[in-house]
Amino acid sequence: MDSVLGFFQITSFSFRDLIDIALVTFIVYRFLVLLKGTRGVQMTMGIVMLLLFFWVTRFLNLAAVEWLLSNVLTYIFFAIIVLYQAEIRSVLTRIGVFSIRGHDRTRARDGIDEIVQASSTLAARKIGALIILEREVGLRDYAETGIALDAVITYDLLVTIFFPKTPLHDGATIIRKNRIVAAGCFLPLTLDPHLSQELGTRHRAAIGVTEETDAVAVIVSEETGTISMAIGGRITRDYSGDGLRTALRAALERRPDARADAAPAQSPEDQPASPSQGAA
Repeated sequence: MDSVLGFFQITSFSFRDLIDIALVTFIVYRFLVLLKGTRGVQMTMGIVMLLLFFWVTRFLNLAAVEWLLSNVLTYIFFAIIVLYQAEIRSVLTRIGVFSIRGHDRTRARDGIDEIVQASSTLAARKIGALIILEREVGLRDYAETGIALDAVITYDLLVTIFFPKTPLHDGATIIRKNRIVAAGCFLPLTLDPHLSQELGTRHRAAIGVTEETDAVAVIVSEETGTISMAIGGRITRDYSGDGLRTALRAALERRPDARADAAPAQSPEDQPASPSQGAA
């Protein structure tokens, strides 16, 4: 108890202490923002409750329980690495992106019109599609799971790739700069517990890859013919051709409002998907 009271004793603060507190506050805030809407929230609460319970057992001098918890908490560091591996990978990726940003600004801007026209055609015909646009974070690992193409972005090629019953129509097509790198690629599915269960594999794959990278995903539902876009782990839906064009340009130029340029789009957290979208 004396140590607890001593912690709250008033001490003199220097300018360096204020900087130290501000940095810790910022780090904790960014950590909480990163965990928002993920499984990490529940895991963090579990770890906090375990630590509080350990402190209570020490305060009440419960020797047996304290011994058990102290042995469990010995491995807490390794448990954190395992439990938060996705979040840690995301943080390190963002740090790496920040350090190299500005070295190569050539992206898929030249092919936006082709992507929009192809998406609109596929949507009108209710043909499913998943197009991933690479930004700073490389997608080579995902591209290697598909068929290498290295072709210029064209409307005809995109429509052909996703035409039903062709070998590549079920996978994702990855675009780097102004070229189609690969098609028929496999992507990680999101594990977001708050996502509507009615969203299908194509939408979940789009959210999953944008959670782990800074890529932009364009999704066409084969059930409803709606066009969606995922970025930063969030998906917006019901884009028109012009709305998709505006949103893609904003995303590739990294404007702050990149996620909100198309008016009718809504996230699945705000509006559940219809049952017919389950296979999309």
